[in-house]
Amino acid sequence: MNVEDVFSSRLRIKIVKILMQMSELNISEIARRLGINHNAASRHLQVLEDEGILQQKVFGRIRLYRIKENSLKAKAIQNLIETWES
Repeated sequence: MNVEDVFSSRLRIKIVKILMQMSELNISEIARRLGINHNAASRHLQVLEDEGILQQKVFGRIRLYRIKENSLKAKAIQNLIETWES
């Protein structure tokens, strides 16, 4: 997937921003904060995970998402957002 496809969604950018602030959240909390349903949040999270930007931890039925610490893509996105919003 190219960069245009990853960033073609405001929701994906908002997910990254939320996780930059909160460090780790489950799908339900991400969906609640964005005002979207669970399935939509799950689809966007899957795209970000497939691209190596997010990672998840599974505890039974609960999946927690966070920014992937050793990902160059994740670091570049974090730098872009921090620079843009400062």
